[in-house]
Amino acid sequence: MTSLDGLDLAALDRHLRSAGIPRSGELQAELISGGRSNLTFLIFDDASKWVLRRPPLHGLTPSAHDMAREYRVVAALAGSPVPVAPAVTMRDDDSVGGAPFQMVEYVAGQVVRTRAELDALGDAGVVSDCVDSLIRVLADLHEIDPDSVGLGDFGKPVGYLERQVRRWGSQWQHVRLPEDPRDGDVERLHSKLAAAVPSESRSSIVHGDYRIDNTIIDPDDPTIVRAVLDWEMSTLGDPLADVAVMCVQRDPMLDLLSQEHKSWTAPQMPTAEDLAQRYSAISGNPLPHWDFQMALGYFKLAIIVAGIDFRRRMASDATDDDDQAGEAVAVLISRGLEFFG
Repeated sequence: MTSLDGLDLAALDRHLRSAGIPRSGELQAELISGGRSNLTFLIFDDASKWVLRRPPLHGLTPSAHDMAREYRVVAALAGSPVPVAPAVTMRDDDSVGGAPFQMVEYVAGQVVRTRAELDALGDAGVVSDCVDSLIRVLADLHEIDPDSVGLGDFGKPVGYLERQVRRWGSQWQHVRLPEDPRDGDVERLHSKLAAAVPSESRSSIVHGDYRIDNTIIDPDDPTIVRAVLDWEMSTLGDPLADVAVMCVQRDPMLDLLSQEHKSWTAPQMPTAEDLAQRYSAISGNPLPHWDFQMALGYFKLAIIVAGIDFRRRMASDATDDDDQAGEAVAVLISRGLEFFG
């Protein structure tokens, strides 16, 4: 039983057996993704497959990488209109393998991360229908009564937007460079957002990082969403903020973060404006204070990318030449400032 960096298979095996989770044969694992964000592993034995997520090895930032939070919302949404992978087990301490983790059942399907994988879905009409299905699932999430699934205390919906502005402004202090040349623009956008916070449109469960590559699509029918993944940023809040984050992640600037072009930034994807209008039409809800929501979305995304850059710099194999994430932060902040004229 060979363990990978960030995963102690022997300790996990003992935990699964003690939790009464059926086992058959040797426990094995493969790294699915990770390094710059949470680590995701495929865990399997002779009879079953699971997916385990744990925090990154370097550069943890405050309030991020909350395994218990992610597990709770996935467990709560079982049987709801929003498809999720069935919850299996979790630990919110380091007693099993040295880090918190959460584990769900493996869901068969495809995760469309790259433009090549998007092209394989079919023509523009197929992609458009797939996007409509994705947006319909997001709208379904926003219609769920949190109390009805045991998530009434999952967050504080009142004052959500104000807290978001404050939280991401504070997060910048943890991921910025010493004497960071981006400080001025970050502070300008933060100040403009703080001075323009509107009242929330309404309150709902929000995903916080919704896009095609955080879902599993049916391998035969791209219009069927098999599961929504990566709930680490979920809470109760303004659903339009959730929609705005989905829209700003359409920005091609995010291609700087990967050697392969991302599926969500592909030219055949609807524009950010089109995505927003599709959500409004499918959900039946208007988009008030949309410029603020988009500016906040860009602010949040810029800080998230800065966090990715921060973890890269904390890694032992980081090089000074790999500064594309840092370049993207400045552009994303500039995009957010444009919504204030």
